[in-house]
Amino acid sequence: MDRRDITPDILLKAYALGVFPMAESREDPEIFWVDPRHRGILPLDQFHMSRSLARHVRRSGFDVSINRDFAATVEACADRPETWINATIFDLYLQLHRMGHAHSLEIWQDNQLIGGVYGVALGGAFFGESMFSRRDNASKTALAFLVDRLAHAGFTLFDTQFITPHLSRLGAVEITRAEYHQRLETAVARPADFSTPETPPPQELVQRMTQTS
Repeated sequence: MDRRDITPDILLKAYALGVFPMAESREDPEIFWVDPRHRGILPLDQFHMSRSLARHVRRSGFDVSINRDFAATVEACADRPETWINATIFDLYLQLHRMGHAHSLEIWQDNQLIGGVYGVALGGAFFGESMFSRRDNASKTALAFLVDRLAHAGFTLFDTQFITPHLSRLGAVEITRAEYHQRLETAVARPADFSTPETPPPQELVQRMTQTS
């Protein structure tokens, strides 16, 4: 699809229909739409926090922020040899962020951005787009704080798009396209507010997560 034909409103309509954009590479200017036959989701009450991750969260001395540097988070997610985030997609997500539909959760240490995750919110559905880690367990930590936030903000669907071994170990599961569309229709009709919950201290997060693991 010609990148000039895509607007933030069209992108939101696509998400509401269960479709998301990708590019072949950073350099490829074109965008194609994806609606997988099998979809990855992470049930908000099934996040698996291992003992080693719990120890890391308790001891790391990091800071967690919401939307502190959305652009830097997306840039870090794209900073890898192979990425589907081209300039057009990057610009579209910046626009969605300014509209209040795209959010980032960042992990900082010594005032340096070491990990994070970003995605798109529409009603009670959150579409996780990408995450990154510059230190051990930083992306897992970001995901744990994100799941907690979504659960306390009224979200009912956390879409991870695809399943990877990494996400599977954290509790993600795969469902059919038909089931996903049913869940999506219900979720987008629900109210949710990403910015409302307070970020819990690490000890409290671990307690919450280990109770639901």
